[in-house]
Amino acid sequence: MKNLHPNTTISRRRFLRGMGVALSLPWLESVNAWGAAPGSGGASGAPRRLAAVFMGNGVNPHHWGAVNGPGGLELMKSLSPLESLKDRLLVFKGLWNPTTVMGPGGHYPKMNVLSGLKVKQTTTDVEVGVTVDQLVAREVGRHTPVSSIVLGTEGPGYSTDSGYTSIYSAYISWASPTTPAPKEIYPQQAFDQLFDDGSQRKRDKSVLDLVLEDANSLKRKVSGRDARKLDEYFTSVRELEQRIEKAEQFSQQNTGGAGWQPSVQKPGFARPAAGIPATPQDHVRLMFDILVLAFQMDRTRVATYMMNNDLSNMNFGFLEGIKSGIHELSHHANDPGRLDHYQRVNQHHMQLWAEALQKMADTNEGERSLLDNSMILFCSSLWDGNAHDSRQLPVLLAGGGGGTIRGGRLLDYSATEDRRLCRLHLALMERMGVRTDRFGDADSALPDLG
Repeated sequence: MKNLHPNTTISRRRFLRGMGVALSLPWLESVNAWGAAPGSGGASGAPRRLAAVFMGNGVNPHHWGAVNGPGGLELMKSLSPLESLKDRLLVFKGLWNPTTVMGPGGHYPKMNVLSGLKVKQTTTDVEVGVTVDQLVAREVGRHTPVSSIVLGTEGPGYSTDSGYTSIYSAYISWASPTTPAPKEIYPQQAFDQLFDDGSQRKRDKSVLDLVLEDANSLKRKVSGRDARKLDEYFTSVRELEQRIEKAEQFSQQNTGGAGWQPSVQKPGFARPAAGIPATPQDHVRLMFDILVLAFQMDRTRVATYMMNNDLSNMNFGFLEGIKSGIHELSHHANDPGRLDHYQRVNQHHMQLWAEALQKMADTNEGERSLLDNSMILFCSSLWDGNAHDSRQLPVLLAGGGGGTIRGGRLLDYSATEDRRLCRLHLALMERMGVRTDRFGDADSALPDLG
């Protein structure tokens, strides 16, 4: 990214610059910041974005889903936090990956939600298949500073089961058939990805301090409405910095292991100089905010986020009355109490996702909101975790895809002969401007999204 010439017109401004940082601009009515956007439908329209969000260990099937009622989409209990966003929501029923029943074991063969291809039974030479997010990133990533971001909250474990390595449980994004896309679990490092321009900068200074001179210059040239929007934007960036700083302080004060930590890393792994928040919900929320900010800044148009791993060790003791980890709760054995806890954890995930979606819905990009210009896929690799059932999967899609998706509906494919999840991936790829005759195990896109 080259420095802008001092006489560059305001219509071409995309970044605020300072010592070692480049802070991308949000959408402003005074500034045509987008340029030609693949799939935007116009030379100056806001770009489309694609994100995939993953939740490990399936759902309580008794409270997950929706129906098309006389008054519109009626959400079941676990999806209730999405009530205010349901007009922007598609709930899918019956989609699956047929390859997930081709191998032994309840978990690892299912970890192909974004590729649809068979997970290789091995403990060494892993293989899954290039995932939809990374294929899209190869195309649209040429137009942004970062081709994609891959986020998580738990690192990989190192064990084997049924002839598989547990590495599979820690990744849903694969850059090649044999290489998972690197996943960032530390908020400070994920945050830095949004601002660094490749040079060195002082880490003890706020990003906003470094771009202050350029920011003040820009504010004098834009409309009053845009100046207020910039103030709001800068406030949100600084608030995010402060939350990351707080997480780092907590981590430094609890180096003996107090508080929640990510899953066990490889022996000898040197912990980066960045902190992990005090509770899983703080961690999940913080990474969601980084994802939203990355889209808002147009730093990237493709993101993948694992709220937790499959076979997750994440404990939900911060929820009243719950003492177990999510994997243990998923094996409920139809016990009413454990089923209730399982459902509450599912609903908590939906609450955190809904908060992120609402921030996107509140971000104006001219004719539409950031959410209306995006497609945010939500999925898990299992239906009922107790049965390790993958014959249908919990799949949701939020956002309008730049006006190409009509929400507020349940799309039921249970009785459809070809109900492959990769048909949905093909439909999303098309909307991102990536054309292909086949993806995974599918050769036709779902036709019903619009």
